[in-house]
Amino acid sequence: MVAMSKIATGNGHGENSPYFDGWKAYETNPFHPTERPEGVIQMGLAENQLCFNLIKNWLIKHPEASLCTPQGVNKFKETALFQDYHGMPEFRQAVAKFMGKVRGDRVKFDPDRIVMSGGATGAHEMVAFCLADPGEAFLVPTPYYPGFDRDLKWRTGVELVPVNCESYNNFKITRNALEAAYVKAQEANLRVKGLLITNPSNPLGTILDRDTLKSMVRFINDKNIHLIGDEIYAATVFMEPEFVSISEIIEEEDVECNRDLIHIVYSLSKDMGFPGFRVGIVYSYNDSVVSCARKMSSFGLVSSQTQHLIASMLSDGEFVDNFITENKELLFKRHKYFTWSLSQVGIGCLKGNSGLFIWMDLRKLLKEKTFAAEMELWRVIINEVKLNVSPGSSFHCEEPGWFRVCFANMDDHTMKVALLRIRTFVLKNNEAMVPLKLCRPSSLKLSLSRSLSRRMESPGIMSPHSPLPQSPLVRART
Repeated sequence: MVAMSKIATGNGHGENSPYFDGWKAYETNPFHPTERPEGVIQMGLAENQLCFNLIKNWLIKHPEASLCTPQGVNKFKETALFQDYHGMPEFRQAVAKFMGKVRGDRVKFDPDRIVMSGGATGAHEMVAFCLADPGEAFLVPTPYYPGFDRDLKWRTGVELVPVNCESYNNFKITRNALEAAYVKAQEANLRVKGLLITNPSNPLGTILDRDTLKSMVRFINDKNIHLIGDEIYAATVFMEPEFVSISEIIEEEDVECNRDLIHIVYSLSKDMGFPGFRVGIVYSYNDSVVSCARKMSSFGLVSSQTQHLIASMLSDGEFVDNFITENKELLFKRHKYFTWSLSQVGIGCLKGNSGLFIWMDLRKLLKEKTFAAEMELWRVIINEVKLNVSPGSSFHCEEPGWFRVCFANMDDHTMKVALLRIRTFVLKNNEAMVPLKLCRPSSLKLSLSRSLSRRMESPGIMSPHSPLPQSPLVRART
């Protein structure tokens, strides 16, 4: 047998995770409304398909933005030739302006600090290469995106140390939890180089409040370690409270911060529904990191054709304003309908206001409070209910029984089928549960006035008795 490298023969990619196993189950038998009506429905992919009509309408009105149309072909030659790996100036300017718009224009971004990468995956790895050597570590609050184990560890040799967060306080990141993780890393002889946070959170669908962000800045300053803010879901916040970026926190007068320690990872994969375009961004306040990352970006550049299209689209101020508003409203309506429908069969979820998913609470369906029981339940959901949902253990959640369920990557019909399968499964396996009347399967109309009567004792958990929230966008229009 021919010898290969340790990376090639090792298990660092993490494909043996249930997170990826669910994808394999879907790929072998994908749902189709007519060809495979009994197939697996993909609810493990955080993808925004709800905004595609907004994008499509703009493209129809602006054929010149594509190099493959009669209106845009004159730009083909200059775009197809060699481009500097700094990125097209108009692309960096448009992305910087869009990042500011998404954050309510409360902060401005410098186009010269925009570094391109092949999606957020490449951006995270690039930052890891810049900040840490093999064997050094980043702290990461749990639950966290399973891909981080691949993106930050596989080729860099960096370690991830979980910051354990729990459901009793809605998975809040506390200073005590950060300190405990830091001490644990030291006891394992790991040098901590940074703290990685996702805001809005994947998989929780929640945002970090201002006080928590300030506490984190104080923590990293005290320890003299880096703070990496993954903000790739920034434009998906569809309900109050509003999103607060780490870039805003470091501007506040009462916050002392060494800006050389602050770095942001951004992408258009979630906020605009462009995962196939592989547009990733590293934005660092550290000149040395910007310089190093720019050199590394030659290994994962965004194509010049994509840069041209994105620059054209994001330079249209009227489109951007309408897109941000309408996209949030679409997400709000889908989230509201989805969570309300689950509540009708007694399924609760963490109260969220962002993202493309919910953090579903199935703890009461476990045979026992163990991760083995969680995996047993997950296998039933995959193999019998035919839904690819992601178990909490794959997100390093410390408590069994939580599942991430994506709701924005399907059309209304597929969503209806998925909800019907969930309803049938729950009622079949919990005869003691008395179902409330569910909306007729033939009607997907979203009633923005419907409300339920009581709150659970824990304000962070949405249950059959939680009142339906109302988006500030909807309130403004009524």
